[in-house]
Amino acid sequence: MDGEFLRSILSGVPLPIVLVGQDERIHRLNPLAVKLFGSNMEGRHFLTVLRQPSIIDCLTDTLRRGVAHETRYSRKDHSQETLYRVVCTPVGDATRAGVMASFEDVTSIETAGQMRRDFVANVSHELRTPLTALIGFIDTLRGPARNDAAARDRFLITMEREAERMNRLVNDLLSLSQVETEERIRPTDLQDVPALVDSVCHNLRPLSDDMQVALEVIPNVTLPKVLGDGDQLRQVFVNLIENAMKYGRDGGRVTIAFEVINRDPILAGPAVAIIVKDYGPGIDSIHIHRLTERFYRADDHRSQQLGGTGLGLAIVKHILNRHRGRLKIESKVGEGSCFAVLLPQPPQAG
Repeated sequence: MDGEFLRSILSGVPLPIVLVGQDERIHRLNPLAVKLFGSNMEGRHFLTVLRQPSIIDCLTDTLRRGVAHETRYSRKDHSQETLYRVVCTPVGDATRAGVMASFEDVTSIETAGQMRRDFVANVSHELRTPLTALIGFIDTLRGPARNDAAARDRFLITMEREAERMNRLVNDLLSLSQVETEERIRPTDLQDVPALVDSVCHNLRPLSDDMQVALEVIPNVTLPKVLGDGDQLRQVFVNLIENAMKYGRDGGRVTIAFEVINRDPILAGPAVAIIVKDYGPGIDSIHIHRLTERFYRADDHRSQQLGGTGLGLAIVKHILNRHRGRLKIESKVGEGSCFAVLLPQPPQAG
């Protein structure tokens, strides 16, 4: 097999491939490997190119024993790290033995696995606290507080609150699973956004009255209808307005305004904006870019006191992804927070 034919075969392999000879020098790199390691690497000792101990040991062992081995190789580019699964396979015969090392990018698989492990750990942590409290109260009611009516009533109220917290968490997890499943399905129905907001505010009036927070919808020019799922958009507005009332209640009011945007640079077209603003303590800027992460809380203690699960804004993000929209968050400590939902306007019928 001549060199040009071998080079053409390696060029067709959809993975970076490095051929190392018995002399421990690099004999061939396919174009993807050249892109990964650079040009002019052929003829160099593999130690000068593949400098990580794990892959050096793997190649050396394969050369000496003639048995395939597998390892991991990581490469950092600025702030990004790429992980590769490396398989070292012996090739050739007794007279021309060598090793073929293939590099498979497994970054997305590793990231997904880590996300799954983090998610399970977070859910377990969120459930463990109320479950521990319930078990403790049940043991107390069976023992020392068996005949204490006042303590029994107090414990039952607390147990009810913890059970409601678990129920909210389970419901939010189910909602998150559903919106993730439907995220790639574009809604096709036209929705009147101000009417949806009005219905949400009507349902939230009793809560705002109990919290002594004034809920104000600011009228404006006629808003065009948008393509959307009515139930999911209601869920977005409920989450944002409830959050504004709970976390911004010190400001005493929450306003909802609308705006027509001729062209949003990120959505690359005209959009409508629904702006939910509170006048509470605000959020430190270090937290803003992480607020839509699952289970992330800017103030963990306060969020749990208010019954938050840490999933509300993650649900909002996935719903807006389905609607090809986005969430814009602005906040200053001491000046309140502003959550703007931007939804693309449907194309005009020609």
